[in-house]
Amino acid sequence: MAASCVAASELLNNIKQISVLCPKASYAVRAVSTSSPQCHAQLPQRARSAPQQLVGVVGLEIHAQINSSTKLFSGAPVRFSAPPNSLVSFFDASLPGTLPVLNKRCVEAAVMTGLALNCAINRKSLFDRKHYFYADLPAGYQITQQRLPIAVDGVLTYSLLGGKKRNQVMRKNVTIKQIQLEQDSGKSLHDDVRSQTLIDLNRAGVGLMELVMEPDMSCGEEAAAAVRELQLILQALGTCQGNMSEGQLRVDANVSVHRPGEPLGVRTEVKNINSIRYLARAIDYEIQRQIDVLQRGGTVQNETRAYDSKSGETLPMRDKEGLQDYRFMPEPNLPPLILYEDNASLPTGIDACQVVVVQKIKEGLPELPSVKRDRLVQTYGILPEHSFTLVNEDGLVDYFEAVLKATKKEPRKVIGWVTNELLGHLKQQDMSVCQSPISPSALAELLELQETGHISSSVAKQVFQEMWRSPGKTALQITQEQDLGLVSDTAQLHSICQKVVDSHPDEVHAIRSGNKKVLNKLMGLVQKETKGRADPVLVRAILQKKTS
Repeated sequence: MAASCVAASELLNNIKQISVLCPKASYAVRAVSTSSPQCHAQLPQRARSAPQQLVGVVGLEIHAQINSSTKLFSGAPVRFSAPPNSLVSFFDASLPGTLPVLNKRCVEAAVMTGLALNCAINRKSLFDRKHYFYADLPAGYQITQQRLPIAVDGVLTYSLLGGKKRNQVMRKNVTIKQIQLEQDSGKSLHDDVRSQTLIDLNRAGVGLMELVMEPDMSCGEEAAAAVRELQLILQALGTCQGNMSEGQLRVDANVSVHRPGEPLGVRTEVKNINSIRYLARAIDYEIQRQIDVLQRGGTVQNETRAYDSKSGETLPMRDKEGLQDYRFMPEPNLPPLILYEDNASLPTGIDACQVVVVQKIKEGLPELPSVKRDRLVQTYGILPEHSFTLVNEDGLVDYFEAVLKATKKEPRKVIGWVTNELLGHLKQQDMSVCQSPISPSALAELLELQETGHISSSVAKQVFQEMWRSPGKTALQITQEQDLGLVSDTAQLHSICQKVVDSHPDEVHAIRSGNKKVLNKLMGLVQKETKGRADPVLVRAILQKKTS
C-alpha cells in the first residue's frame, strides 16, 4: 500500500517509504454534509481557548473497482452478491500451474481514468508481487504496480461551498501521485457464534485501480469533497460504478497533525471507509484525537485504525507494517505492459485491436463533471451551486434539459422546480431520478400551464403534489377535474377584492398612510377566498385602485 503522508519520526529512523507518482483532473463544487460545518475538527472547549497551532494533514488512498465483466488476470465473471465461491477460477484460487492473463478492459479503464485526471500515462509499466499472508489471499501475495505504475503526476481539482451563507465557491487542488492496477483480495466472513472464519473468494482477483492522493488536504470536509468529485468522474467515464455500499470505492485516510512550517507528524491510517459522510467524520475525529494526545504530552503511534460509525470514533487495529514486510519483487509471470501513443506508433504487423492505443481512448473521453457544470452555468445562466446539485444527482442534468426543451419557461425558474420540488420529493422517498413518477414532459406541461397564466404558482404546486400521487394523470386533467384554473371573471374578482377591503379598514388605512407592504396581506386574503386561483397581477391592480 503506497503511503500518502510521511511521518517525520519515520524519516529520522530511516524507515524507507516508497514514493508514488500520480494524475491530474477536473473540478466540481459540492456542499458536503459532515459532522463539522467548518473545515476543521470540532475541538473540545478546553482546546478552543488555546491557540490552534496544530493543524491536520490528510492524504488518501482510494481503491476503485474497475467496471469490467471479468477479473484482472482471469476470465472469472464479476458480480455482486453471487453465492459464495461461485465466481472463482483456478488462477483466483492460486492452484499450481495457473498463470495470469491481463484483462485489456482493465488497462483501458486505468488509462481513461488517468487521462481524465490529466495524468502522464507511462508507455511502459511493470507489475510487482506484494507479499502478505491473509486467509483470503490464496497466493500469499498480491499482483500490483509498485515500481512503475500505469499513470502518474495528476491533480484533482475539487470545490467547496464556503462563506457565511455557504454559497461561495472555493476551489482546491490535491495532487494524485499515481494510479496503479492491482488485484483485490477475497473476503473473510467472521462467524462469532461458531468462533470460525469463512472465506469467500468471489472478490479475489477483481481488478482495482489504486489512486494515491498526496497529503494536500487539511480536514474531513476537504477529503469528502475530493472523493465525491473523483466518484463523479469515475461514474462519468464508466470506469468504476462507484457504489460505496457495495465496496466498489473504498478509502483509506492517512492522517497526521503538525505545526505549519514544521515536518509532518506521525501518521495513522484509517482503513476501508465506505461512506463519504463517514470519511469526513473519521478524519475530523482522528485529527482531534491526535491533537489531544500531543497536548497531553503523549506520542502519536504509527498504526492502522478503523472507524466505528456507531460511536463516531477510530479504534486501533494493528501496528503499521513497514514496507520491508511486503518483500516487493517483480512479477515473473507478466511482461512489461506496453502502451502505444497512436496507430502510427504501432510496430509493423501489430493489430490495433490487440493493443491499447492512448490516442484512441483520449478521443472517446465523455463530458466530465467540471465541464458539464461550466456548460450549464454558461448556457442556462443558472447559479454555480445549482449546477453542482444537477451534476451530483445521477440523471438530473438530463431531466432538467428535457424539461427545458418542452417548455418556454426560463431556465432560472425551471431549476427551482427541479432542485426543490422534484428532488425534494425524491429524497423524501429515497428514490432516484429515473424512478420519478413525474416525467420531464409531464413537468413541462405543468410549467406551461403556469407560464401561460392558466394556473397560479400556488396552484401549480398543488397540481404537482397530485401528479406525484397519481402518475397517470396530466396537469391539465387535474386542473380541469378540480377546477383549479385562474379566475378570469373580472367582475367576480372586483367583488371579492371589495369584500376584503371593506372587512379590513385598518389595513386600508395603513396602505393609504404609505405602508404599501400591507397590500400583500390583502392579496393573501383574496387568494384565500379564491383558493389560490386568482391572477395575482390582476388582484394587485384591483386592490391598488381600491385602496388608493
